[in-house]
Amino acid sequence: MLFRRKKFCSLFSLIGLAAAGPKAPRSPADTPRTYSNSSGVSLSILTKTGIKNATAPDLYGWMFEDINHSGDGGLYGELLTNRAFDGSDVTIGPVITGYKPTGNTFLRLDNLHPLTHSHQTVLALDIPTTANETSTQVGFENMGWWGIPVTPQTYNVSFFIYPDQVRNQYNPSTSITVSLRSNITGEIWASTVVPAQSWNVVNYTYVSAQIVNTVTAPDSNNTLAITFDSVVASGQTYFFDQISLFGETFKGYRNGLRKDLAQNIYDLKPKFLRWPGGNNIEGYSIQRRWKWWETIGPLEDRWPRPGNWEYYNTNGLGLMEFLEWTEAMEMENVLAIYSGYSLGDAGEANADEYPSSEAALYPLLKESLDELEFCMGSTSTFWGGKRAEYGHPEPFNIKYVEIGNEDWFGKNYPFRFKYLYEGLKAAYPDIMYISTAYNENTNYTIDIPAGAMWDTHHYEPPAFFINRFDFYDNWQETTNNTNVTVFIGEYSVFQVDTPSEIDDFSDPPDIHIFYPRLLSAIAEGVYLLGAERNPNVVKLSSYAPSLQNWNWYNWTPNLIAFDANPLHTVLSVSYYLQKLFNAYRGTESVQVTNSAGDFGPLYWASSMDENNVYLKVINVNATTVPLTVSVESSWTTVNGTIITNPDFNSFNYKNNATAITPQPLSLTSTRAGLNGTWTWNVP
Repeated sequence: MLFRRKKFCSLFSLIGLAAAGPKAPRSPADTPRTYSNSSGVSLSILTKTGIKNATAPDLYGWMFEDINHSGDGGLYGELLTNRAFDGSDVTIGPVITGYKPTGNTFLRLDNLHPLTHSHQTVLALDIPTTANETSTQVGFENMGWWGIPVTPQTYNVSFFIYPDQVRNQYNPSTSITVSLRSNITGEIWASTVVPAQSWNVVNYTYVSAQIVNTVTAPDSNNTLAITFDSVVASGQTYFFDQISLFGETFKGYRNGLRKDLAQNIYDLKPKFLRWPGGNNIEGYSIQRRWKWWETIGPLEDRWPRPGNWEYYNTNGLGLMEFLEWTEAMEMENVLAIYSGYSLGDAGEANADEYPSSEAALYPLLKESLDELEFCMGSTSTFWGGKRAEYGHPEPFNIKYVEIGNEDWFGKNYPFRFKYLYEGLKAAYPDIMYISTAYNENTNYTIDIPAGAMWDTHHYEPPAFFINRFDFYDNWQETTNNTNVTVFIGEYSVFQVDTPSEIDDFSDPPDIHIFYPRLLSAIAEGVYLLGAERNPNVVKLSSYAPSLQNWNWYNWTPNLIAFDANPLHTVLSVSYYLQKLFNAYRGTESVQVTNSAGDFGPLYWASSMDENNVYLKVINVNATTVPLTVSVESSWTTVNGTIITNPDFNSFNYKNNATAITPQPLSLTSTRAGLNGTWTWNVP
């Protein structure tokens, strides 16, 4: 709740749990935590005499890596699948997946007419001499990432085309029709014509066009068709690559983000973006790590890579696009750099790791310094000049750099961290550096330098988060980490409570939480209240993973689930928890004392700004708890917001995406009672 010192604002009570399945709720698999103490709680918010600390300004952010087809096929605005024939499954090379012939034509892959050094395989379209006998238009269609949404907007189409000199020499001039059409009925929603021309026979020709669409298709089962007149093109062959379709992107950025999904993220007002991973920075091998310099510049020159989550990454969402993403959403950057640890054919127990020597690690330090120069350097530097060449002469700001990802799996991270930290710190002393390990590895504990940060990850049952409400109270003192702060870099309620409290990552359906339940938000919220109570310790937090494509996913649960149709997007109850916790937070944390009752089943934290006092309250129990609140400062009104549901296993799911959403709190009293107190029965 929020007490306005001239106004009093918002109260949050989270009760119950939400379990989500792909289409409908699963059976309840857990029970609420029970407490013998459900008697009343009396709180005093000490706005005048209590201890105050500045709140952590960047506490709530967004973690992203390309998992669950969250980038390619998701947030990245490209609407076509397999646009450059690089691969699909990481175990398979170039494929023709996602394409089908239109009319009497034949499609095949070709490696004799490469587009660039980084794109060696192209699509060959063979049009037989008899093509005009069966159809008027011949060519091919792309099915999109499990469909293409067609709504009123302007679409940008582009591709590279090259003619077969021998087959096409007698009629080299052809026009091309580009259209959006139904994959079910063939109905054409909108189209445009690329005028007839004689195609360059030495190099590929880049073609771009716009399709101005004014209709809304009934579903997302649509295609992009590229077709020729069957009479004119009879007997010809054309080669294509980098076949692309973009709708309108978030804030109009070129090669930017899918507008609706980006808006969902922006609505959270995240304070930072952690990118590009996650595991996806590490690669299946050292050679397949995320190489930032291969993700910049023209798309046709970027190298694709087998991502760490079983599918190829186009690298269309590259270094520049991540920086522009943070620019568009006014976020700080938490840039993860490769630190010499790779997953070794997809298993932590079979990892590849750089040797513990300065000579071996120097190339990694150099590539990280070059990356920071690209991000922050002046245009007079080599990489800063490249940034300007690619359209952004103004430098970006990098506030945080994370050295690796989950390196507690690595054997020699203490050496690698120290070497990279010292080299980076010498060049960029004002950046906050983050260690991805502290004491998780039983063989060592990292000595994190004062002023640096520790990234801790937790995929746990509800009890873990609730029981660690006070984990960060006095953490620096008890662990002798003076002036070391904490980044809760990945967390979510992963499964229900079990006797062992040990996660089963095989995701058995009787205990795994596939989509965030109300109970998930309750437990996560209690843990975050502990973070808010300790702003000198916990500086950053981000739920993970963040995005899940309904059609292909590797990991659950996630904050947002989606497919090609924006109407199918589901914002989870954990998403709404993030939104409320970030929106209703003051500039100072405020001391709260309790004269009756204790933490459990009620948990709370308070903050304030110039006009408002905020109180967040979570009841983890199934019974009502009477609450009395007094505020030292005079106040006039109180209002609040609540997230609750009769079923703690409830959740938001497809076709019922608003089962649990924040609602205005119905209060019988909004004014101060005797002695300036206010009472409420917390459900």
